Amino acid sequence: MAKSQITLLSDLTPPSLERTWLTSPHPTLPIVATCSSDKTVRVYSLTNFKLLSTISGGHKRSVRTAAWKPHVTGESVLATGSFDATVGIWRRWDNYGKNESNAAEVEESEAASDEEDEEWRFAVLLDGHDSEVKSVSWSPSGMLLATCARDKSIWIWEDLDDGDNNFETVAVMQEHSGDVKCVSWHPTEECLASGGYDDTIRLWREDLDDWGQVACIKGHSGTVWFLDWEGPENTPRTSAEQDTSSLTSAWRSQRSLSGPRLLSCSDDLSIRVWRRLPKEFSQMGMSSSAATGIPSIIRPTGADENWEEDAVLPHAHELAIYAVAWSRRSGLVASVGADGRIVLYEERFVTATDSEAMETEPPMLKTEWSIIAVVDGAHGIYEINHAAWAKRADRGAVDEAEEQEVLVTTADDGSVKVWTVQR
Repeated sequence: MAKSQITLLSDLTPPSLERTWLTSPHPTLPIVATCSSDKTVRVYSLTNFKLLSTISGGHKRSVRTAAWKPHVTGESVLATGSFDATVGIWRRWDNYGKNESNAAEVEESEAASDEEDEEWRFAVLLDGHDSEVKSVSWSPSGMLLATCARDKSIWIWEDLDDGDNNFETVAVMQEHSGDVKCVSWHPTEECLASGGYDDTIRLWREDLDDWGQVACIKGHSGTVWFLDWEGPENTPRTSAEQDTSSLTSAWRSQRSLSGPRLLSCSDDLSIRVWRRLPKEFSQMGMSSSAATGIPSIIRPTGADENWEEDAVLPHAHELAIYAVAWSRRSGLVASVGADGRIVLYEERFVTATDSEAMETEPPMLKTEWSIIAVVDGAHGIYEINHAAWAKRADRGAVDEAEEQEVLVTTADDGSVKVWTVQR
C-alpha cells in the first residue's frame, strides 16, 4: 500500500511563550484559536499564518480549551474553558474576511493588531464548576454548550440568544467517578459523548425534559483523553479495482441506522472506534433489564443504547495518546500524544475476494485500518497536546475546490504547526 506524506507547511507566529493546549479551527473562516497557559487565546490566520489578535483579561489561570459556536452570521462567538473553573463567552463582529484580503497591511500595522484586540468583547462568564474546566463543546445547532471539569461533572448550558448574553443551566451530570477530560457532541443529533479519568466513555441524551446517561462504554483500561466523531458523509477508501459507487452506496445503507461512529484515545495507548447498534438489534442485548439490573418500569422507555467496538486502530504510540482527529473531508484519522509523534490512519474496504462476508446476501462490507504516515519528534522533544483538521485557502481562492485541508498540532513548547498531507 502506498504511503502518504505529512509535510510541515508553516508554524503559526509568533508562538506562545508558555504551553499551548488546544487549537480550535473556525467553522467557516480560515482562522484558528489557540489556548495557552499564559491565560490568553491567540487567533491566527491560516492564510498567512500570522497572529491576528490576542484575547486576554477574562481568565485568571491557564485557558485549557475553546470552541467556536456554529451557525452564527456576521459574528464569531468563542467559548473558552479555564483552570480557574470558569467558562468565558467571547464575541467579535466578523471582519476577518476583509483583514484576510489585506493580510500584508495587517502584518505591517501594529496599530491594526491593537485594534483587533479591542474588538473582542467578553460577553459573559459561566460560573458553576468547582475546579479546572477541561473541555467545552457546542451542540450541532449551536444552542447548547457542554462543559466538563476536574470536579467530575458535566454541565449543559442553553444559549437563550436573547441579545443580553444570557445562558441557562439545563443539566448537571455527575455519573463519572473521576475527572471528565473531554466532551464532544454528535455531529447531527443532540447526543453528547464524554470521557474521563475513570476509563469510561458515556453517552447522554435528553429524555422527557431531563438529561441522562444512555450508555456507558468500558472498553479502555486507562484515562480516556479525547473523543471525536466521524463525519456523516464519510466512507472508507476504495482501491483502483473496486467499484467506488456501489461500495459507497452499500456502506451508507448498512450504516444508516447506526449513524456516525465515535473515536476515542486513551492512556492505555489504544485508539478505538465505537458503533451504535440499531435498536432492533439490541432489544435483548445490553439494554435489557436482565443485563442492567434495573427494572424496565423505572427506566425511560427506549432510552438505553448499546454501543459496540467497531475497530481498534493499529498500535503506533509508546506513551499516552492525548488527542485524535477524524477528518470529515478525507476520512483520515490523526493521533498525537506524549511521545511527540503524529500518526495518520486510513480506513479501506477489504477486497471482496478476501472476505467471506462478501458471499452473504446482501454482502456485509468489511474494512481495515492501516497506518499511512508517521512523523517522529514533530515538535522536537515536546509532547503534543492536540491535533485538529482545518480548511485554509490561499489569497485569491474563490471556491471550496481551491480550499486545502491541513492538520494543526499544538504542543508543550507553545508552538502550533500546520501540516499538509499528500496521499
